[in-house]
This record gives sequence, structure tokens and C-alpha cells, in this order.
Amino acid sequence: MNDPQDPYDPYAAQQQLIGYDAYGRPVYGQVTAQPVQPVPPPYEQQYAPYPQYPQYEQYEQPYPEPQPHDPYAGRQDHPQWIPHQAAPRQQPAQAPAPAPVPEPRRAAPAESAAGVTDAPGGRDYRTEQFAFIDQPDEDSEDVIDWLAFTESRTERREEARRRGRNRVVALVVVLALSAVGGLGWLWYTGGLPFLDGPGQKKGAAAAAGAQKRDMIVVHLHNTKRGGSSTALLVDNVTTGQGATVLIPNTLGVPKQDGTATSLGKAVQEGGLGTRESLDTVLGTRIGGTWRLDTPFLERLVELVGGIEADTDTAVPADEQAKTPAVAQGPRQSLTGAMAVAYATYRGRGEPETKQLERTGKVLYAVLRKIPGDPGAAATTVESMGQILDPGLDAKNLGGLLSRIGEHAKVAAYRTEVLTVKPDGGLTDEAGRKVVKEILGGSLGAAQPGAAPRVGLKDATGDEKAQVAAEAALINGGYAFVDGGRADRTAAATRITYQDQAQRDRAVDVAKTLGLPETAVQKAESPVNADVVVVLGKDYKPS
Repeated sequence: MNDPQDPYDPYAAQQQLIGYDAYGRPVYGQVTAQPVQPVPPPYEQQYAPYPQYPQYEQYEQPYPEPQPHDPYAGRQDHPQWIPHQAAPRQQPAQAPAPAPVPEPRRAAPAESAAGVTDAPGGRDYRTEQFAFIDQPDEDSEDVIDWLAFTESRTERREEARRRGRNRVVALVVVLALSAVGGLGWLWYTGGLPFLDGPGQKKGAAAAAGAQKRDMIVVHLHNTKRGGSSTALLVDNVTTGQGATVLIPNTLGVPKQDGTATSLGKAVQEGGLGTRESLDTVLGTRIGGTWRLDTPFLERLVELVGGIEADTDTAVPADEQAKTPAVAQGPRQSLTGAMAVAYATYRGRGEPETKQLERTGKVLYAVLRKIPGDPGAAATTVESMGQILDPGLDAKNLGGLLSRIGEHAKVAAYRTEVLTVKPDGGLTDEAGRKVVKEILGGSLGAAQPGAAPRVGLKDATGDEKAQVAAEAALINGGYAFVDGGRADRTAAATRITYQDQAQRDRAVDVAKTLGLPETAVQKAESPVNADVVVVLGKDYKPS
């Protein structure tokens, strides 16, 4: 067999080694003129290429596999690198490609249609080696998303911190303003120690000066058991406060003929002139009289939808009087009939003041349920149906009740019992705390043109002397005010006045009683009257 690579063979130049057979023997073939595309080495097909990293100055090519020695390589016009042939079962034999013809060096590398880049130095670089430069992979998108998420979350945290700081600042400002406002209010009202605010001064000035009060007297008549209870409803327009003053039936009041009687008897006898008698004793200006019988109180409670009251005792039911039972405890819900039963109840052995206090609780609860609108309150009163005083119509009564009720709703309200001595006279505490502070009782005449009020307190221990002095004062044209009996006897009679304008009148009283002018002096009056006579043992009836 002739060796195609024999140097003396004339046809050797037309043959070329094209591969090896299954036994490793070389195989030669005719050289063709058809260009063959470059084939990547077999190891690039069997294994994934190592990751390549960009170099800024130089690129390196993986080392090629060793080639078998070709003794005829010197005869080739264009030397060519022949890759090692893999085993047939792993890779079929491929036709060898002609050696590429060197091209002139270009200024910049360019990529061919086959994806091969001509780089300086004659080295071939393929695009897939630098895929990470031109083609963004999925990991880079994840990184971008993570960065965006982190940035947005950071912004949200910063925004939350800013909002939190703004809230803290706003809270501090509100607290500071509240503290300043609270201190200002305390200063204005005189709540700060050792500092008198203008509000306190204004209130003190109003209390010291003349105050406008609207008041009416209420007589609650028990139509089933008999008896009555009397109270004054007061609206202090100047101070914006309301009050209920409960008056015992034992209070001594003058009758129209000048004689003395008790309040309870005066009401039971028809109540004619009772309002004027109270003005005389208390030095007040009562605007009207409201007679309230128990059936109408029951109807009034039903009209306002029932009431709530703190009951101090349990009221048993009375089948004969058809009185329902009332439980004891705070905030008891009372119907009309229950309210009447509680307001008029007086236990065995209890003083009258206990029953008066229950009446005051019912009146207070009713006032809290009266409509605040004067027109609506007038309609409620008119629906109740009982007004016996011609000078007190539904409009006036409804307007007064609505104003007093507004005071009761905001706790600007008080209830007081006028304390009375067993002989019917007022106690000193009642004169100071109730008559002057709440009722505004004055030492001047209660009504224009009314007779001067002269109070008489017996300190002789002789009832006949007291009766004679009382008759002398009434005959002298004075309005008699029973001051009761003194705690101890006095040797000399003392005639006192509190207002300097009443001195001349006090001197006239002394002359009326046949006493010297030296008995007259200026002092605090124990009885609410223009002139007060404390009758001593030196008084001799004429």
C-alpha cells in the first residue's frame, strides 16, 4: 500500500489527513476547495466552559489540547491546528476545516455572523464567554428588585419615623397649651394659692354687690294624707346658679292683721298673704306662688318620662292609699306615683326636715328632666294643668323652671334646709348661710311701701312681757318678725340696727316700747329684720 504522505508520491499534495479510524490509524482524503466553518474543540461540546471574568488589559484563551505530530505539516501552504478526534461512540468524526486566511489587523474587534470576535493579537473570542456583559441574567434582576424593595422599605421607615416625630411634637404642643390654659383658668378663677384672679374678683364683686334673683314659692299639698311642704326655687341670674330652699312648717310668719302664726297653719288656711309674710321674715322678693297638689306632681313626673333619685329609705306600699313601694338605694327609677310616695313620706319619730329633704330630692330630679327650651317647658307645665296663682302663668313658670333646670343639669345647684328654732325663729346659721347667701335677703323693706320689719327676741323669760311688746310693735305700724326666745335672759333691752340708714327707725322703735334712746346701737342683727329688739327684764309693759 502506498503511503499518501510519501514525499516522492506526486499525488501526495492533493491528499490530507482527515482523521483516524477506530483502530487509531490515520485516514487521508482528497482536499476540497469548499470552505468549512470552524468547529469548536470537542471538549467545549462535552463540558461547560469555565466562567470567564472580564480583564481590563488582557484576555486569555484556554489552552488547547496537544496535537499529534504531523510530519507533512511543512508542506502545507496554510498551517492548521487539527483537534484530537474523540471516540466514535462519544463524538462522530467531522471534516477538517481549512486553516483561516490571516486578515489585516483591524483597529477594533468586530463580531462576525458566527459570533466570533476578532480581537487584537489574532486571538478568537466567542460571545458566550462574555454573556454576562451584554445579556443580563435573572440573578441581576433579582438583585435590582431586592435593592428597590430595600430602598422602598427604608423610605417607609423614614416616613414612619417622621410621622412619629411629628405626632410627638404635636402632643407636646397640645399638652403645653392645655397646661397653660389650665393654669390661666385657675389664675382667672382664683384657684392658684396666694393669687387672686380677675374672675374671682369679679365673682366676689358680684357677690358683694346687688345680685338679680328670680324665685317662686312652691306649696306641695298632700291630698291623701293632708299637710303641706314648702320650698323656694331660686334662679340667681347674676352668678348662674340655682337652689332649692326647704322651709319647715314651724317657721313663724306674721299674718295680715299683724299677729304671728306658723307657716304650716298659714298654708292650710288658704295661703292668703303667705308670700308677703315670707318676704317679711326673709327679706326677699318672691315673684309668685305655685300650688302643687300631689296628683299634679304625679302627672308632671310622668310627662317628663320618670325621674331618678337617690333614696335614703325604703317606702312601704300602702294598699289603702294606693301608694306603691319605693326601694332604697342610689339612682332609683321612680314613676309618678312612686315620686309622690317618696316626697311625702315621713317615718315614725322622724323630724320634719327628713321629709323635706325627700321633697327636695324629687324636685331636683324633676328640674333635671324639664326641657331646656322655655317654650317646650311652658308646654309641659300647661299640659300638667294646675296653676292657681293668677300672677304666675304657664309661660312664666315654664321659663323659670327651664332656667333653673339648666343649672341643675350642670351641677350648678344646691339644696338647703332653712333651720328654725322650736319657737319658730330662724337660727343665726340660717340667717347667714341661707337667707343672705342664697336668698339675698336684705334689711331693707321687702316690697316698696311695705312696713318696716322689726324682729323681737325675748330674753325676759316672761311670756306676758313678750306678748305686750309684740302688740305694741304691731300697733305702731311695724311688721312683726318673731325672733323666738334667747338662750339666756338679759337684764337690759338692746335695740340694734345693721344699716346706718335704719338708725332713726331704731330710735322710733325704742320710743314705741317706752325705752330710752341709749338702748339703740349698731350691731349685727340676729334676726333678718330692719331693726331687732332683744327684750330684757328692764322692759315694763305700759
